[in-house]
Amino acid sequence: MSNNQFRRGELYSVINGMASTAVARRLQKNFRNAGLEITIEQWSVLYHLWKQDCQSQQELCNRTFRDKPSITRLIDNLEKQKLVKRVASKEDRRINMVCLTDAARALQDVTIDLANQTMSEALTGVNKDEIETVKSVFQRVYDNLT
Repeated sequence: MSNNQFRRGELYSVINGMASTAVARRLQKNFRNAGLEITIEQWSVLYHLWKQDCQSQQELCNRTFRDKPSITRLIDNLEKQKLVKRVASKEDRRINMVCLTDAARALQDVTIDLANQTMSEALTGVNKDEIETVKSVFQRVYDNLT
């Protein structure tokens, strides 16, 4: 069997992203245990806003690899939690910018610490060379498909 051939179960495992799912579940559990009422999906939006505040919904779609309806729902829920607010763009009033609130800024350090803790748990026994190999392979797979 060549390197490009998978049995059905193996291919499903790769496509399903078992490791990614396990990390997301553990991070969600760690958030819950810390008393944080945000989902992993909401956290991913906040993460990109912490990197650059006040982005358009389209920019957030592109950065989080989500479609417009999903981002709209996530932002609606983050607004209900008073973690973000929509502000009309000064350049184009048809565009809403999504901006962090002080409450969201207060979550940054604790959630990043929990994410780092989760990744440390996930990468126990994995050395730096193995991590670099995985990153390289996944980047190549992504590049091949985009």
